[in-house]
Amino acid sequence: MKKTQPDTLDFVPQKDIVYNKLLPYADRLDDESNELLRKIKGNLGQSVQLREIWPGVLFWTRKLSTYMRLYGRKFSKEDHVLFIKLLYELVTIPRLEISMMQGLARLLINLLKKRELLSREDLQLPWRPLYELYDRILFSKTEHLGLNWFPNSVEGVLKTLVKNCRPYFSESATQEMLDEWRPLLCPFDVTMQRAISYFELFLPTTLPPELHHKGFKLWFDELINLWVSVQNLPGWEVHLVNLFARLANDNIGYIIWDPYIPQIFTRILRSLNLPVGTSQMIVPRYVTNAYDIGHVVLWVSSLLGGPSKQAQAHLSGLFNSITSFFHPSNHGRWLMKLMKLLQRLPSSVVRRLHRERYRKPTWLTPVPDSHKLTEEDITDFVESMMQPVLLAMFSKTGSLDAAQALQNLALMRPELVIPPVLEKTYPALETLTEPHQLTATLSCMIGVARSLVSGGHRFPEGPTHMLPLLMRALPGVDPNDFSKCMITFQFIATFVTLVPLVDCSSALHERNDLTEVEREMCSASAEFEDFVLQFMDRCFALIDSSTLEQTREETETEKMTHLESLVELGLSSTFSTILTQCSLDIFKVALEKVFNFATTNIFETRVSGRMVADMCRAAAKCHPAESLKMFVPHCCNAINQIAVHEEVLNEEELDKELLWNLQLLSEVSRVDGDKILPYRSDLVQILQLTLHLKCKQGYTLACNLLHHILRSTALIYPTEYCSVPGGFNQPLSDYLPIKDWGRPGDLWNLDIQWHVPSVEETSFAFYVLDLILQPELQRLQRFAQGEQDMNRDDVLQSLTIVHHCLLGAGSLMPPLKGEPIPELVHSLVNLDETTLYTGMEYDESRENYRDAICVVMRQLLQFILEHSEDDTKSLFSIIKIISDLLHFKGSHKQEFDSRWKSFNLVKISMENRLHGRKQHIRALLIDRVMLQHELRKLTVEGCQYRSIHQELMRDLLRLSTSTYSQVRSRAQNVLFTALGTYNFCCRDLIPHVLEFLNPDKSGVTQQQFKGALYCLLGNHSGVCLANLHDWECIALTWPAIVRSGLSSAMSLEKPSIVRLFDDLADRIHRQYETIGIDFSIPGECCDVARQLMTTANPLPEKPVTSEEMEEGLKRQELKNLESVEKYKQLIGDLLDFLSDRNLPWKFEHIAIGFLSLLLRDDHHLPPAAVMFFVKTLNHDSLYVRKVAISAVAGIMKQIKRSHKKIPISTSELCGVKESDEIVAGDRSDNQWLQYNSSNLPRTQQDWDKCVFVEKTHWGYYCWPRKLMMYAPLKEQPKQNLTREEMTEREQIIFDHFSDPVFINQFIEFLSLEDRKGKDKFSPRRFCLFKGLFRNFGDTFLALLQPHMERLVADSHESKQRCVAEIISGLIRGSKHWSFTKVENLWELLCPLLRTALSNITIETYADWGTCIATACESRDPRKLHWLFEMLMESPVNGEGGSFVDACRLYVLQGGLAQQEWRVPELLHRLLQYLEPKLTQVYKNVRERIGSVLTYIFMIDVNLPYTEPTTSPRISDFTERILLHLKPLTEGDEEIQNHVTEENEVGVQDERTQAIKLFKTVLKWLIASAGRSFSTAVSEQLRLLPLLFKIAPVENDDSYDELKRDAKTCLSLMSQGLLYTEQIPMVLKTLLEIAGSSSWHARYTVLTYLQIMVFYNLFTFMSDPKAVNDVRALVMRLLEDEQLEVREMAATTLSGFLQCNFLSMDAPMQAHFEALCKTRLPKKRKRELGSVVDTIPSADLVRRHAGVLGLSACILSSPYDVPTWMPQLLMDLSAHLNDTQPIEMTVKKTLSNFRRTHHDNWQQHKQQFTDDQLLVLTDLLVSPCYYA
Repeated sequence: MKKTQPDTLDFVPQKDIVYNKLLPYADRLDDESNELLRKIKGNLGQSVQLREIWPGVLFWTRKLSTYMRLYGRKFSKEDHVLFIKLLYELVTIPRLEISMMQGLARLLINLLKKRELLSREDLQLPWRPLYELYDRILFSKTEHLGLNWFPNSVEGVLKTLVKNCRPYFSESATQEMLDEWRPLLCPFDVTMQRAISYFELFLPTTLPPELHHKGFKLWFDELINLWVSVQNLPGWEVHLVNLFARLANDNIGYIIWDPYIPQIFTRILRSLNLPVGTSQMIVPRYVTNAYDIGHVVLWVSSLLGGPSKQAQAHLSGLFNSITSFFHPSNHGRWLMKLMKLLQRLPSSVVRRLHRERYRKPTWLTPVPDSHKLTEEDITDFVESMMQPVLLAMFSKTGSLDAAQALQNLALMRPELVIPPVLEKTYPALETLTEPHQLTATLSCMIGVARSLVSGGHRFPEGPTHMLPLLMRALPGVDPNDFSKCMITFQFIATFVTLVPLVDCSSALHERNDLTEVEREMCSASAEFEDFVLQFMDRCFALIDSSTLEQTREETETEKMTHLESLVELGLSSTFSTILTQCSLDIFKVALEKVFNFATTNIFETRVSGRMVADMCRAAAKCHPAESLKMFVPHCCNAINQIAVHEEVLNEEELDKELLWNLQLLSEVSRVDGDKILPYRSDLVQILQLTLHLKCKQGYTLACNLLHHILRSTALIYPTEYCSVPGGFNQPLSDYLPIKDWGRPGDLWNLDIQWHVPSVEETSFAFYVLDLILQPELQRLQRFAQGEQDMNRDDVLQSLTIVHHCLLGAGSLMPPLKGEPIPELVHSLVNLDETTLYTGMEYDESRENYRDAICVVMRQLLQFILEHSEDDTKSLFSIIKIISDLLHFKGSHKQEFDSRWKSFNLVKISMENRLHGRKQHIRALLIDRVMLQHELRKLTVEGCQYRSIHQELMRDLLRLSTSTYSQVRSRAQNVLFTALGTYNFCCRDLIPHVLEFLNPDKSGVTQQQFKGALYCLLGNHSGVCLANLHDWECIALTWPAIVRSGLSSAMSLEKPSIVRLFDDLADRIHRQYETIGIDFSIPGECCDVARQLMTTANPLPEKPVTSEEMEEGLKRQELKNLESVEKYKQLIGDLLDFLSDRNLPWKFEHIAIGFLSLLLRDDHHLPPAAVMFFVKTLNHDSLYVRKVAISAVAGIMKQIKRSHKKIPISTSELCGVKESDEIVAGDRSDNQWLQYNSSNLPRTQQDWDKCVFVEKTHWGYYCWPRKLMMYAPLKEQPKQNLTREEMTEREQIIFDHFSDPVFINQFIEFLSLEDRKGKDKFSPRRFCLFKGLFRNFGDTFLALLQPHMERLVADSHESKQRCVAEIISGLIRGSKHWSFTKVENLWELLCPLLRTALSNITIETYADWGTCIATACESRDPRKLHWLFEMLMESPVNGEGGSFVDACRLYVLQGGLAQQEWRVPELLHRLLQYLEPKLTQVYKNVRERIGSVLTYIFMIDVNLPYTEPTTSPRISDFTERILLHLKPLTEGDEEIQNHVTEENEVGVQDERTQAIKLFKTVLKWLIASAGRSFSTAVSEQLRLLPLLFKIAPVENDDSYDELKRDAKTCLSLMSQGLLYTEQIPMVLKTLLEIAGSSSWHARYTVLTYLQIMVFYNLFTFMSDPKAVNDVRALVMRLLEDEQLEVREMAATTLSGFLQCNFLSMDAPMQAHFEALCKTRLPKKRKRELGSVVDTIPSADLVRRHAGVLGLSACILSSPYDVPTWMPQLLMDLSAHLNDTQPIEMTVKKTLSNFRRTHHDNWQQHKQQFTDDQLLVLTDLLVSPCYYA
């Protein structure tokens, strides 16, 4: 059976689902899919041409996605392309409703997903429509004003869509994108983030090599240099890394990465944020902007291979340096990242190998041979990862990551990976005390199982480990340890699935062609039988200890606990796997054993009974004939013997033996239908005997038996899951099972044995139904008609029988019939349902029991609801039956979902990602085919809504609003499922639900009211009736919810009802997305649709005529008009209800909330609503005022008049021609837009001549192709209209805001405080004022002026905040005012701001800062020159004290920071002004100045292609500072903070001034560490010596500010990123300091060195000279005279050895040994009490240095014992009795060695000789250890 199949199809399918061909009815599927595809093409094309986006297009696109779920991409290539083009056109319709857009986008993603199916020749897509769509939604200009409501998921969907369209962008796209986004690259602006994220998302990287010059070569150098030169991790660096990772992965071998590799690995290491050294300061930005591990892994795995091997060397270095972090004793927030790295890297390399060696070649560029991974590359890679992975096995985060890593590594190199894991597993299986070790090793073994069992040429001895492992794992089946038990079951099941359990030992004598390993396997296989029997004994013991009597008191529950049900599942599935894989001989022994166990004991039926019955069922399923022969007669006899006595049938508590046999019988009957037929008479007789038992437990078991018998005869299912088709029962001479160990199933020869119901079985099933179901239905019907009495227990019993019949034979009963409900929606295309064939031909001649059950149930339901509504158990049962009548065709959705999930889990844990091609084991493949069959049964989308469904749903609604809450909630869940199944049925149901909320309807109870509200609310997964995205529905539900506030059943005293309304309003607000008003489809879509209608294979029916198209256009216009009408009507209704005085406040709030959702950007709000919102600005309620402020801000945006823009040429403006190459920064052609005080627009004509560029980023990097600027004033809309010229909406606003009373009240409310101390500057209010002044000019200024003057003078924070909001709105709103108006404005504002700044307080300074920053955002600085000049007057003048100075600086900084690079002159002026003031006394002013300096020098960046800035530069500034700091750098005494904080009179000496200056400089250095892009390393180095002098050694917070800051500063500087060329400078400086006389400085050099080297590890390692210098420096400090420095040097050395920066080589060892041998002078006898000689002799220092060196080497391997260690330990022990401090060092080292090696001492012991061990034991436990 091969893949070709053109005989039944007329086309070659793109890629269909192969599993369909293995279904028992596969031959019918081609016709079915053809028919369906023809309908989809025809109707989809038709609906687009008839312009019917809803329901037509949406209905049929949904059908298309269902089609793809069922058949895969089973259409021809040309159809595929047309579907994509059509959907692309639809998705990019500009005014399309968002929820529709998302649905279509998801389908389009699905069509594009497999990019190998369509090459660039087949398909090209334009990129710009996508970009416009993305930009419009993600950077929406109106969303923040509440004019657009987007769902949260939209960003993810759009990103995925772009990702999938990317390969098909045209070759010119790259250049066009660069032209579009390069002008945004201004690193100080938010647009930088935007541009880089566009690059990351859109730039195509899969162009073929011959087009590379039109692809990445256009931007690669530019962006990689940008990346290299950024040092402080701005937010956009992550996007660049993601882009490079993708580029590297798509173009392996076409880019030379080698020059950047040290950089890449250094930055990856930095990005892991590992804690290093003593100080734990991490710049917060490093944590938030860290690289995404997924992309890092992709990048690294793409760099491997190739001729240079550099990447692998660095990767090994990376793992060497971080290995110790993986040790289980280490823990921290960085651990998750490390584990992710570990888990994903191997899988990424496996994916790459698969692509290079096994994947079918596609149109995508293949990896050139020179850069493919060689065998040697793979070995190196696996070796470099083994050590960290083995450590991570026992990690605190669990062993899952390590297990996945091992699974992938074992695919590549089993011989390197599996042995060390086995070495850990065997001891773990022996130990009893460390269960964690056992679970970890077993889960790792499960990962490598397949590689172990299949052996292969790399690891042939693998299979021989299998039996020992299985045997040793048996004790893990332990009733006392749940997790151990579960992992053992999983372990055994995994191995057994892969291996046939057949005893092949006889083959040793019969065959002589076996290899050594095969012979070993054959002889071992004799133990299989033993294994199976021992396993069963273990299980029996487990069962015995979990019987109900043992685990519970009598009083507790009788159900299984969650843990028990998991054990039950584990046990039954493992046992069933074992029996499936057994040979017949072993099976017979096992069957005998389980039969004896089951029949000689009697179990209770809840816990242990279920487990035993499961084991029996497993046996029966494997070999039904043999098993049933034993079980059925036994059980039937037992039951008959007990039930012979009449009185048994009526007992409440039945005999245990009877129950147990019944349970056993019901489970073993779950086998092939045709195997049950021989026993049918016995079984039917038992059924008749037991179904009417009085005891509930008894008849439930009987019902299970009934259910299972019916199921086995009526369903289609595979009958065996053996790992080899045909089983193992062949003679050994022909077939040797050991050859099949670990063999994957062969998809083309699966040979599935299906059970398809035969005629005999079907008639048996109907016989049972006639015999059992018929009488029950008749009884219930008589009862419902009042002709016969039944008590509640009998009713429940009958219902249970009916339900089980339905569950058993549901697949034989045709679905419910009924007339379709007409006129729910109008559509020009047909909306048929699709019926899929699932192997059942319904027999029309027999009675349709589904209909019969339905009729009786409806009668019964009416009867119970009228006569005994409190019979809730029967109602529960009826609800279940109704649910199954509607949906059940043989399987349930949730069972299917959980099976699908577990299938995926098993698949992932055992798949072979390296070879791919569906090489799963046979059982999994069969399972997948079965799931495909079930999927077809459960596909119910788009069912027609018929009268019978309508009736049943009304019944459900009645139950949903009945008296008892449990009945209600169950009925509601069934109702929600049904609502999602039938087309458009919601519209039919909503009016009925809303009846209960109608205040005019009397007699509604509270229960009905609550039920109805719950029906509107919906459940978390299904539909929410209150919020369907459709005008018709919302226009009904929203007003009804508001009006229900007047209903008599509504009481706000009941908390449950209040909570319901809260949830409803909340859900509507969360889920509401703006509903479309314009449903037009443009002409281009219709052209593609026409093509779709004309392609053959399969050819759609009739084309669309021009008349129909005319009609369609008319209906489209009509629909758009209708939508607008409904929109207005909804708003009108809500406003009507709001005017009702009796409406409770809660509902007023709900209604106002609804109204606020209805603002939109494509249609103005009706004037009545505008009036309402403007009025409610002065409402009493705070909530209402808040909503109104947002709404009015949105309305302002709606009525804004658009301003005309014209393109301008930048080169004409400044008279400079644009250059061709990229030059960023301050150039001659962007000088004209910088602030220049000699050339400001101070007069009318200057103002008119000046071209204002509002956005800050234009012109920094390069100019856009077409710069759009506002046209001159005379072409713009007229300002300050008279009232007559205004529109109605404008008049409403005008009238209110011109009314002094209104304004007084409004300002009064705005200046109230909301929550004390929590209030902030409110962007909403700012937007309101901005809109007001933008739309109405300065009309209202005169009215507001007195208020502003009053507020500014009042120092209360709420008053100040209010005036700040007004002022920022004013300044931004005056964008288009004429010169005279602006000038007057500033004459008014400058005095106000001066007053404000002098009244500023601790509470309000942040608000003023926000005010000025907001006012200056995106405004040309020349427009605001009044403001800047005023702020620059004298920020730090001491008036009002230090605090006011700090605040003014803060406000000024807010304004200047927004202007970025366009105000160099102001920055220079500010710096000149601040420099003399740097010696501030006050801490708050110093901190503020530090922050201001950061912003002043922010523009001085060191980026590629960037001109030196004209703004202030750090280097000049540093020169000037160093002059002032001379007194500190020259003196040698310690620098104390002896400055008193009062302003001392008289000039202080230079030294004190210098200290004060230095404190401010420190604040600047600390502030800039987290904010600037590049660090000025050379300038900072000149300040280093001073820092080292001051920084304290201990971590003590009691130090003064100066010392603390110095320490912080050093910590931040040591983490900085260094470039190769800077390293020599840094080391030179450190060397000088190491020679300083202060031991503090020498000590601090070492801590600085540790962090600096680790954070720049690979940059250092790529420079051998630097490594030697560092080594020399450490060695020198090891011999320092100060003890603390020596010890720190030893710690540093040990760290460098541990991260493999330095290596432990012979010369180093010899050096230390020589130092150790330094002779100490004899101790002179001293008199008692004489002064001890404190200064150590030089000899002692040298000897101590040697000992410290040895100790450092020993401590650098905390988790293993390298070969050189034993000898060093011996050397060290010789010094145990030296003088102090040597003795102390030795003791510490030994105790540390003992601590770190204690865990794995058994393994480590092997490295030592016996003599060494003796000495060691002596040392470690000698008395000296306790001394």
